[in-house]
Amino acid sequence: MLTASFSQPAALAGEPSRDCPLCPRLVAFREELREAHPGWWNAPVPAFGDPDAWLVIVGLAPGKHGANRTGRPFTGDHAGVLLFETLGKFGLAEGVYAERPDDSLRLNGVAILNSVKCLPPQNKPTPQEIATCRPFYEAQLAMMRRARVLVALGQIAHGSAVRTAGGKLSAYKFGHLAEHRLPDGRTLVDSYHCSRYNQNTGRLTAPMFEAVFARALELAQ
Repeated sequence: MLTASFSQPAALAGEPSRDCPLCPRLVAFREELREAHPGWWNAPVPAFGDPDAWLVIVGLAPGKHGANRTGRPFTGDHAGVLLFETLGKFGLAEGVYAERPDDSLRLNGVAILNSVKCLPPQNKPTPQEIATCRPFYEAQLAMMRRARVLVALGQIAHGSAVRTAGGKLSAYKFGHLAEHRLPDGRTLVDSYHCSRYNQNTGRLTAPMFEAVFARALELAQ
Protein backbone atom coordinates (compact mmCIF):
# COMPACT_ATOMS: atom_id res chain seq x y z
CA MET A 1 0.00 0.00 0.00
CA LEU A 2 1.37 3.42 -0.97
CA THR A 3 1.58 5.75 1.98
CA ALA A 4 1.63 9.46 1.17
CA SER A 5 4.55 11.02 3.01
CA PHE A 6 3.92 14.73 3.01
CA SER A 7 6.79 17.17 3.02
CA GLN A 8 4.71 19.51 5.13
CA PRO A 9 1.55 18.87 7.15
CA ALA A 10 -1.65 19.22 5.17
CA ALA A 11 -3.83 18.87 8.21
CA LEU A 12 -5.97 21.37 8.32
CA ALA A 13 -8.25 19.19 10.43
CA GLY A 14 -11.64 18.15 9.19
CA GLU A 15 -10.59 15.60 6.59
CA PRO A 16 -13.03 12.79 5.76
CA SER A 17 -12.11 9.29 6.84
CA ARG A 18 -10.14 7.10 4.47
CA ASP A 19 -13.29 5.04 3.89
CA CYS A 20 -15.73 7.96 3.75
CA PRO A 21 -19.15 6.46 2.88
CA LEU A 22 -21.04 9.60 1.89
CA CYS A 23 -21.15 9.30 -1.93
CA PRO A 24 -22.13 5.78 -3.07
CA ARG A 25 -20.95 6.21 -6.67
CA LEU A 26 -17.54 7.49 -5.57
CA VAL A 27 -17.25 4.73 -2.96
CA ALA A 28 -17.92 2.09 -5.63
CA PHE A 29 -15.32 3.63 -7.93
CA ARG A 30 -12.81 3.79 -5.06
CA GLU A 31 -13.32 0.09 -4.26
CA GLU A 32 -12.92 -0.81 -7.92
CA LEU A 33 -9.60 1.04 -8.08
CA ARG A 34 -8.37 -0.41 -4.79
CA GLU A 35 -8.79 -3.86 -6.32
CA ALA A 36 -7.19 -2.88 -9.63
CA HIS A 37 -4.39 -0.72 -8.17
CA PRO A 38 -3.73 -1.76 -4.55
CA GLY A 39 -0.55 0.31 -4.35
CA TRP A 40 -2.32 3.60 -5.05
CA TRP A 41 -3.68 6.06 -2.47
CA ASN A 42 -7.32 5.40 -3.49
CA ALA A 43 -8.95 7.47 -0.72
CA PRO A 44 -10.11 11.02 -0.08
CA VAL A 45 -7.15 13.30 -0.80
CA PRO A 46 -6.28 15.72 1.99
CA ALA A 47 -5.58 19.41 1.59
CA PHE A 48 -1.98 20.42 0.98
CA GLY A 49 0.01 23.52 1.77
CA ASP A 50 0.58 26.23 4.31
CA PRO A 51 -1.94 26.29 7.21
CA ASP A 52 -1.33 30.05 7.48
CA ALA A 53 -1.92 30.62 3.76
CA TRP A 54 -3.11 33.98 2.46
CA LEU A 55 -3.93 32.36 -0.90
CA VAL A 56 -6.19 29.35 -1.33
CA ILE A 57 -6.26 27.48 -4.62
CA VAL A 58 -9.64 25.84 -5.07
CA GLY A 59 -9.35 22.71 -7.20
CA LEU A 60 -11.89 20.35 -8.68
CA ALA A 61 -11.15 16.77 -7.56
CA PRO A 62 -8.26 14.29 -7.56
CA GLY A 63 -7.03 13.07 -10.93
CA LYS A 64 -7.00 9.31 -11.48
CA HIS A 65 -3.27 9.01 -12.14
CA GLY A 66 -2.40 12.11 -10.12
CA ALA A 67 -3.69 12.75 -6.61
CA ASN A 68 -5.79 9.58 -6.44
CA ARG A 69 -2.59 7.63 -7.05
CA THR A 70 -0.18 9.67 -4.94
CA GLY A 71 -2.35 11.12 -2.19
CA ARG A 72 -1.34 14.77 -2.70
CA PRO A 73 -3.29 17.34 -4.75
CA PHE A 74 -2.03 17.88 -8.30
CA THR A 75 0.85 15.47 -7.77
CA GLY A 76 1.74 12.94 -10.45
CA ASP A 77 -0.24 14.23 -13.42
CA HIS A 78 0.17 16.82 -16.17
CA ALA A 79 -1.86 19.50 -14.40
CA GLY A 80 0.54 19.58 -11.47
CA VAL A 81 3.56 20.34 -13.64
CA LEU A 82 2.15 23.68 -14.80
CA LEU A 83 0.66 24.50 -11.40
CA PHE A 84 3.79 23.96 -9.35
CA GLU A 85 6.11 25.49 -11.95
CA THR A 86 3.94 28.60 -11.92
CA LEU A 87 3.84 28.79 -8.14
CA GLY A 88 7.62 28.45 -8.08
CA LYS A 89 8.07 31.34 -10.51
CA PHE A 90 6.18 33.62 -8.11
CA GLY A 91 7.95 32.44 -4.97
CA LEU A 92 4.86 30.61 -3.80
CA ALA A 93 6.56 27.21 -3.83
CA GLU A 94 10.07 26.02 -3.05
CA GLY A 95 11.98 22.76 -3.24
CA VAL A 96 11.83 20.24 -6.07
CA TYR A 97 8.56 18.96 -7.48
CA ALA A 98 9.31 15.37 -8.45
CA GLU A 99 5.70 14.28 -9.01
CA ARG A 100 5.59 12.23 -5.82
CA PRO A 101 4.43 13.07 -2.28
CA ASP A 102 7.83 12.51 -0.66
CA ASP A 103 9.62 15.13 -2.77
CA SER A 104 10.88 18.38 -1.27
CA LEU A 105 8.08 20.61 -2.58
CA ARG A 106 6.69 23.11 -0.09
CA LEU A 107 4.09 25.83 -0.61
CA ASN A 108 4.68 29.33 0.77
CA GLY A 109 1.55 31.18 1.84
CA VAL A 110 -0.59 28.90 -0.31
CA ALA A 111 -2.93 26.00 0.37
CA ILE A 112 -4.81 23.76 -2.06
CA LEU A 113 -8.37 22.72 -1.18
CA ASN A 114 -10.31 20.56 -3.62
CA SER A 115 -14.06 20.95 -4.06
CA VAL A 116 -14.43 17.16 -4.06
CA LYS A 117 -12.08 14.96 -2.04
CA CYS A 118 -12.55 11.69 -3.96
CA LEU A 119 -11.92 10.75 -7.57
CA PRO A 120 -15.11 10.90 -9.68
CA PRO A 121 -15.51 8.77 -12.81
CA GLN A 122 -14.48 10.71 -15.94
CA ASN A 123 -13.41 13.54 -13.60
CA LYS A 124 -17.05 14.63 -13.44
CA PRO A 125 -18.63 14.80 -9.99
CA THR A 126 -22.39 15.11 -9.86
CA PRO A 127 -24.03 18.18 -8.32
CA GLN A 128 -25.06 16.04 -5.35
CA GLU A 129 -21.51 14.82 -4.81
CA ILE A 130 -20.18 18.37 -4.93
CA ALA A 131 -22.77 19.47 -2.38
CA THR A 132 -22.12 16.46 -0.13
CA CYS A 133 -18.37 17.12 -0.05
CA ARG A 134 -18.65 20.90 0.37
CA PRO A 135 -18.77 20.84 4.20
CA PHE A 136 -15.17 19.56 4.25
CA TYR A 137 -14.07 22.45 2.04
CA GLU A 138 -16.11 24.93 4.08
CA ALA A 139 -14.68 23.74 7.40
CA GLN A 140 -11.09 23.88 6.21
CA LEU A 141 -11.48 27.29 4.60
CA ALA A 142 -13.06 28.61 7.81
CA MET A 143 -9.94 27.58 9.74
CA MET A 144 -7.73 29.56 7.38
CA ARG A 145 -8.37 32.95 8.87
CA ARG A 146 -5.54 34.66 7.01
CA ALA A 147 -6.78 33.54 3.59
CA ARG A 148 -7.96 36.62 1.72
CA VAL A 149 -7.54 35.64 -1.94
CA LEU A 150 -8.96 32.56 -3.65
CA VAL A 151 -8.03 31.22 -7.08
CA ALA A 152 -10.66 28.90 -8.52
CA LEU A 153 -9.44 26.39 -11.09
CA GLY A 154 -12.48 25.83 -13.27
CA GLN A 155 -16.19 26.39 -13.01
CA ILE A 156 -16.93 23.75 -10.36
CA ALA A 157 -14.30 25.23 -8.06
CA HIS A 158 -15.72 28.68 -8.78
CA GLY A 159 -19.17 27.47 -7.76
CA SER A 160 -17.89 25.98 -4.51
CA ALA A 161 -16.08 29.19 -3.61
CA VAL A 162 -19.09 31.38 -4.34
CA ARG A 163 -21.61 29.19 -2.52
CA THR A 164 -19.36 28.79 0.52
CA ALA A 165 -19.06 32.58 0.75
CA GLY A 166 -22.86 32.91 0.72
CA GLY A 167 -23.15 34.20 -2.83
CA LYS A 168 -25.51 33.29 -5.66
CA LEU A 169 -23.91 31.95 -8.83
CA SER A 170 -26.06 34.19 -10.99
CA ALA A 171 -24.28 37.21 -9.53
CA TYR A 172 -20.75 35.85 -10.08
CA LYS A 173 -20.05 34.81 -13.65
CA PHE A 174 -17.10 32.50 -14.22
CA GLY A 175 -14.43 33.54 -16.70
CA HIS A 176 -10.68 33.33 -16.97
CA LEU A 177 -9.17 36.20 -14.94
CA ALA A 178 -12.63 37.27 -13.80
CA GLU A 179 -12.40 38.86 -10.38
CA HIS A 180 -15.10 38.83 -7.72
CA ARG A 181 -15.52 40.42 -4.31
CA LEU A 182 -17.28 37.73 -2.29
CA PRO A 183 -19.81 38.32 0.52
CA ASP A 184 -17.31 37.03 3.09
CA GLY A 185 -14.83 39.77 2.14
CA ARG A 186 -12.41 37.56 0.24
CA THR A 187 -11.50 38.15 -3.40
CA LEU A 188 -11.95 35.35 -5.91
CA VAL A 189 -9.94 35.17 -9.14
CA ASP A 190 -11.07 32.62 -11.72
CA SER A 191 -8.84 30.55 -13.96
CA TYR A 192 -9.39 27.87 -16.52
CA HIS A 193 -8.32 24.57 -15.02
CA CYS A 194 -4.71 23.58 -15.71
CA SER A 195 -5.77 20.19 -17.07
CA ARG A 196 -3.88 18.44 -19.84
CA TYR A 197 -6.89 18.94 -22.13
CA ASN A 198 -7.00 22.71 -21.60
CA GLN A 199 -3.26 22.99 -22.12
CA ASN A 200 -3.21 20.81 -25.23
CA THR A 201 -6.09 22.67 -26.85
CA GLY A 202 -4.61 26.09 -26.07
CA ARG A 203 -7.57 27.08 -23.93
CA LEU A 204 -5.04 27.74 -21.18
CA THR A 205 -1.45 28.79 -21.86
CA ALA A 206 1.38 29.28 -19.40
CA PRO A 207 1.25 33.10 -19.75
CA MET A 208 -2.52 33.05 -19.14
CA PHE A 209 -2.03 30.97 -16.01
CA GLU A 210 0.79 33.15 -14.76
CA ALA A 211 -1.43 36.22 -15.14
CA VAL A 212 -3.83 34.74 -12.60
CA PHE A 213 -1.18 34.43 -9.91
CA ALA A 214 0.36 37.77 -10.76
CA ARG A 215 -3.03 39.31 -10.09
CA ALA A 216 -3.44 37.33 -6.85
CA LEU A 217 -0.15 38.74 -5.61
CA GLU A 218 -1.26 42.28 -6.52
CA LEU A 219 -4.45 41.77 -4.52
CA ALA A 220 -2.44 40.66 -1.52
CA GLN A 221 -0.53 43.96 -1.31
